[in-house]
Amino acid sequence: MKRLFASDWWIWTVLPIMVGALYFDFVGSPNDAILGASERILYFHIGSAAVAGIAFTITAIASIGYLVQRRLAWDIWAAASAEIGLVFTTMVLISGTIWGRIAWGAWWTWDPRLTATLILWVLFAAYLLLREWSDNRARRAVVSAVIALIAYIDVPMDYMTIRWWRSIHPVIFTNQGINMPMSMQIPMFISMGAMTLVFMVWMAVRMRLMRAELGLSDLKNGIRARIERSQ
Repeated sequence: MKRLFASDWWIWTVLPIMVGALYFDFVGSPNDAILGASERILYFHIGSAAVAGIAFTITAIASIGYLVQRRLAWDIWAAASAEIGLVFTTMVLISGTIWGRIAWGAWWTWDPRLTATLILWVLFAAYLLLREWSDNRARRAVVSAVIALIAYIDVPMDYMTIRWWRSIHPVIFTNQGINMPMSMQIPMFISMGAMTLVFMVWMAVRMRLMRAELGLSDLKNGIRARIERSQ
């Protein structure tokens, strides 16, 4: 335990940072003049959306890296980041529906932003499911990389939906600046920073597990091959 703490000390610093961010978001920030305390959900919602975008961007970059270099490390990066991105997208959808019920009076509307986010969730869920279709790592990695790049098209589209089409979703980041008072910007950026740190820790841990899983799989295949040869 001491050895783990010494080598990965930075991982343990994320917990108090995240706790502090949650406190600042839900307790320390002021109520909105119209929405009251419910606007605090937005800090969690926006932070989750930002990290989901980062995660899927890493998946796309890693997928390009694999198609160019055909190195398994790129495929591990892509898969790990997609898994975490899907979790954060789920958090976006859940927090968004809760906020929408309070602000709009409906749990769900087929608004362009909401629809695009749901499609994004479906696309990357399909990406992760399709990764299990073959035991051939090289073939699976190539097909997965192509699917990831196709799915990633929805990421910039999701961001631009409220700018291209009429939407009830508020536009936070505009050409004139951030469309919210400074008292709301501070907890929003704190939440984004804390969730980004959580993503970094999660990525480090998940990639280690994936490498261990691959090593265990290789070991099992080696033992199976020896048994078959000895028979």
